[in-house]
Amino acid sequence: MTHRFHMVDVFAERRYSGNPLAVVIIDSSREILTADTMLRVAAETNYSETTFVTPVPEANGGYRLRIFTPASEIAFAGHPILGTATVLRRFLGLETSAPLRLNLQVGQVGITFEVSTEGYELAWFVAPPMSLGPVCAPDSMARALGISPADIDSTSPVQQVSAMTAAMMVPLRSRDALRRCKLDLDAYAGLAAQGFPPLVYVFCNEPDNPKNHLRARFFFEAHGVREDAASGNAAAFLGAYLLAHGLVPASGFLLRIEQGHEIRRPSLVMLRGRVADGLPQLSVGGQVIPTVHGVLT
Repeated sequence: MTHRFHMVDVFAERRYSGNPLAVVIIDSSREILTADTMLRVAAETNYSETTFVTPVPEANGGYRLRIFTPASEIAFAGHPILGTATVLRRFLGLETSAPLRLNLQVGQVGITFEVSTEGYELAWFVAPPMSLGPVCAPDSMARALGISPADIDSTSPVQQVSAMTAAMMVPLRSRDALRRCKLDLDAYAGLAAQGFPPLVYVFCNEPDNPKNHLRARFFFEAHGVREDAASGNAAAFLGAYLLAHGLVPASGFLLRIEQGHEIRRPSLVMLRGRVADGLPQLSVGGQVIPTVHGVLT
């Protein structure tokens, strides 16, 4: 036995779109993979995240999952959760309808599977509790993104949302403004000095596909600025933000968010949520398509 290696496209509507993910299924009969080795493997794939999962459940029924960017280990991210759960379920031959649980640094996350109205399978995870943080000046964020302050929609704030990780939610007035965004870390330095994370999610209500509701981009710092093709955790942050500011019905909503078109990785992220007992309940879903499998040498 060896460490099995899989690549999948998450939040994809067809192969070679969506957000690519590398998944390593750890063979416990081989040498232990150290955190340093995992980080070097993640740097080798150079995807936004690479995951490492043990195919034997722990005492609480969850499978231990670790997530690495090319720069560091992180506690929580959306598309690695969905992609890993789908790979693991197929690798273990689990029932299609059975839920699966993953143990992360943030705790246990449940993943469910269902068939979409279009007839393909969707994987969904329940987001951990979210907290809304401080707001920042739109002018400062506009400078950091290389756009005009007038491009930012002033009807809701530029605000930090957190769940172990954190990102800035930036509402924009148009798809043209979204297209022109490019995060400049030097221009962002003043915001970083105030404690705002260099992870920026911009969105507008002008999708390209009329079936969709929003269009988004997500920029983050990892050995320079990178852009995510699809962002499950940021979509969950967005859900909490939209509910908090009354931009979606508290009784329940379902949004289709297109992302990744600007970097030639078109993606579709599904977001549903509601307020129950005064708290937001959010789930993020998408299709996972296998592309490559092999072994680590």
